[in-house]
Amino acid sequence: MLKMNTEDAAIRLGGEYGGSTGEAEEEVSVDIRDHVGIIEMRKPPHNFLTPGLVEAVASALEALNGDLGVRAAVLAAGGRSFCAGANFLAEPGDSEGIVEQDGGLSPARRLYAAAYRLFSVSIPVVAAVHGPAVGGGLGLAMVANLRVTCPEARFSANFVRLGIHQGFGLSVTLPELLGPSKAALMLLTGRRFNGEEATNFGLADVCVPSEQVRQAAVDLASEIAEGAPLALRAVNSTLRAGLAEKVREATNHEILEQEKLLATEDALEGIVAVMERRLGNFKGR
Repeated sequence: MLKMNTEDAAIRLGGEYGGSTGEAEEEVSVDIRDHVGIIEMRKPPHNFLTPGLVEAVASALEALNGDLGVRAAVLAAGGRSFCAGANFLAEPGDSEGIVEQDGGLSPARRLYAAAYRLFSVSIPVVAAVHGPAVGGGLGLAMVANLRVTCPEARFSANFVRLGIHQGFGLSVTLPELLGPSKAALMLLTGRRFNGEEATNFGLADVCVPSEQVRQAAVDLASEIAEGAPLALRAVNSTLRAGLAEKVREATNHEILEQEKLLATEDALEGIVAVMERRLGNFKGR
């Protein structure tokens, strides 16, 4: 694995696979205010994706979903990034492979199993995207029904620039939200959008100053929570009917493509190129 210590390079890389997956290192907090549950990812500065982190978020969201006293949820994050995707710059000893080993699931397959759980809940979710949501981090933001952001945030599905295939169900969620053409623009160019651009493009719903993102997300969730809990869950289930199964089917395909492409020379070149802020010199091998 590549070694580099700059935070900006880590954000630019993004992607799917994190470093260590030990659950003891994964942290989320849950705070309930009136009828709103606030889940905060606490892996600063970048909240890199790992199976343990996504599983912890899924468990917290499922617990809120089972409590009719909680009518809406906010997914937020501490640190500089909402979720900067994968830490491709992790030390070799901190990174795990993507193939199944010892009869168990690989880290990526564990992560996608947890992603299916996130899309299976019926409670409405608002994401407070105060910083970069890159690669798989964008996929995590797309779990929410609505997204609140700020001009300083960044949204990017930069997989092709890394030489790999998109994941975390983005093959489904981006076309569902944006339509096929805009989803294709994001996925085929790897273009980066700031918060204002993302809102205009349809990726986010509200754009406020950075210091107001969390409160604006809570306010929006509180407005949702004025509705009846059973009705809210029923309406949301209707709006998202079949989405979880579509995500499961998509991630089953995405992981196969990722496993193939991560073994190519182009994937290594893509990681180096993004880190060095240059175009990839891809060879098709």
